[in-house]
Amino acid sequence: MEILEKAQRMLERYPLCSHCLGRQFALLGHGLSNKERGEAIKTLLTMKGHRLALAGMEAGINLLKALAVNGASKMAARILQRLGVEAGAARECYLCGGAFKAIDDLVRMALERLEEYKFANFLVGIRLPREVEEREDEFKAEFGVEHGESMRNEFSREIGKRISQITQKPVEYRKPDIIVLVNPFTRQVLLQVNPLYIAGRYRKLVRGIPQARWICVRCGGRGCPRCNWTGKMYPDSVEELIGEPTLEMTLGEDIAFHASGREDVDARMLGTGRPFVIEVKRPKRRFINLQELANAINEHAQGKVEVLHLQFADRDVVRKIKQAEGSEKVYRVIVEFERPISDEELKTLENALNNTTIRQQTPLRVLHRRADRIREKHIYEAKIKRLTHNRIEMTLRCQGGLYIKELITGDEGRTRPSVFEILGVKPTHIELDVLDVIMRGYLS
Repeated sequence: MEILEKAQRMLERYPLCSHCLGRQFALLGHGLSNKERGEAIKTLLTMKGHRLALAGMEAGINLLKALAVNGASKMAARILQRLGVEAGAARECYLCGGAFKAIDDLVRMALERLEEYKFANFLVGIRLPREVEEREDEFKAEFGVEHGESMRNEFSREIGKRISQITQKPVEYRKPDIIVLVNPFTRQVLLQVNPLYIAGRYRKLVRGIPQARWICVRCGGRGCPRCNWTGKMYPDSVEELIGEPTLEMTLGEDIAFHASGREDVDARMLGTGRPFVIEVKRPKRRFINLQELANAINEHAQGKVEVLHLQFADRDVVRKIKQAEGSEKVYRVIVEFERPISDEELKTLENALNNTTIRQQTPLRVLHRRADRIREKHIYEAKIKRLTHNRIEMTLRCQGGLYIKELITGDEGRTRPSVFEILGVKPTHIELDVLDVIMRGYLS
């Protein structure tokens, strides 16, 4: 069936605006908008109807009436008026209900919402009522539309094109900074501001600070005598010391802190630091100076935490550091025993731990939040030196996930072998530092 013949059948049966008529032939021809395509088709059909009417044929009058009423063609209405024929009032579009008339208002609303955000690119997403999409699907099936596109695509393209022209920001389909969500039928415009990801490494220079904000277990964060009405078990955390200056600089609403594993509250994170990503939710500022941010964080942390090697990242880096929680780690452990340790015992201990696989049943201290099962972790290298007659320093390079304190104490036999089992001497004091988290191909 020819294009004009199919378009005529559509207009004789349904009222269609130029957008919705042209969209049924969107894949034919280049350089035209659907509105322009629809207007061209209506013009050609009007000329056809005028020719037939001048030849005295009733089909010409009927076609002009269909164009004036169902196509809202002013040209067809004027021709009918000159011929002395009453055209009738134009009808609202069967497919969009006149929603395309609101594009200018929708663009203006989107620009108003975007004003307070700094972004490099964007994407327009369209939400349509289900009945609208079903109606268009049925329409296409009825007329065998083969070269059309969806209403969703046209709205997205037309609104996106205008926003891009005004803001001078490109449309980005893969990883946009902001998604402008538009419902043309409810005239609702919302912004989905995608997170900003900043990766780096942190060093925790003091003991007694948890990695994440630790909500008081008694009051659930509401405040009570146990937490001194702060709602927290500890006044500071690595997450807060890094997150607060980041939120202030980016004007974000909240943060999520992602790290490659975690150290105990009473352990320090030294050496090259632990890889982390801070995810800033709904940031208004994305273009920040990361060296200034690092300086602000380090000043705010007052020697408790230090950040290094900050760089912009994406969600893929979050996935990588989560997958790398089992990366090799290097620990330094200071252990004090209840009696002196001989040189022979130290040699025996070093030999026993070098290149050894440790079987650990989930430690009693974390059993409330971890599945009770046996894990095997490998110690690649162990170096031990004496500090005093009953005090030693151990440097361990091992597989991530090895519970170091339980390696020392034995955890009532749940970790084997252990320092306690090898020496038969009870440790009375343990100080733990993480010296390195080895993630190859990540951050320097």
